[in-house]
Amino acid sequence: MPAAALFDVDGTLLDTNYLHTLAWSEAFAQFGHAPAMARIHGAIGMGADLLLGHLLGEDRDRDEDEAISRAQQALFARFWPRLRPFDGAAALLRELKRRGWTIVLASSASARDLAVMRRVLDADDAIDDATGADDVDASKPAPDLVRAALVKAGAAPGEALFVGDTLWDVQAAGTAGVACIAVLSGGFGERALRAAGALEVHADVGQLLADLDGSALAGPGRHRSGGTGAARP
Repeated sequence: MPAAALFDVDGTLLDTNYLHTLAWSEAFAQFGHAPAMARIHGAIGMGADLLLGHLLGEDRDRDEDEAISRAQQALFARFWPRLRPFDGAAALLRELKRRGWTIVLASSASARDLAVMRRVLDADDAIDDATGADDVDASKPAPDLVRAALVKAGAAPGEALFVGDTLWDVQAAGTAGVACIAVLSGGFGERALRAAGALEVHADVGQLLADLDGSALAGPGRHRSGGTGAARP
């Protein structure tokens, strides 16, 4: 079976987490809610189904959920012209593909947003498949997306690594039995990511590419040894 490198997109390959935070803040305001921006940012990486409960509580008016989510998607779409990949994102995917990894995206984004982000990333030549929030019943931190990505990669959990930027990525991967390499580019701290179970922590995907030979992602099969666990400021 091929070894699989599974990638989150928002905050990992593309610099979008703070744009999502702003879009959610404005969407909440339309319905009279005002969670602090820091709390919203801390929930980025969850799917909308879980984010709403996390921020507004389980006793909220659930009849608003769909409308708030639609508002957030419309507000985020305003930022599409401003989306950009992190330096080295496409180059990392292509180098991993060259080394023999099967590359699958596992994003909490809607199918529409994921399609836009793939165009911005411009690395489809290195991507074997993708799965998004529309493909599963429960989004991160539930393990469904990671498990769906494993199926598309044709790999068992022990034959895969997940690369993400949030606590929810690390938790979802861990529950699915997949080790997670974390990056700091989404705004989550190294200590929290390591406490959640991250195998390695790197500043961003560009630094991961620079550190690749010392990483568990150096080549298929190397991930079983756990890599170096290197961290960069």
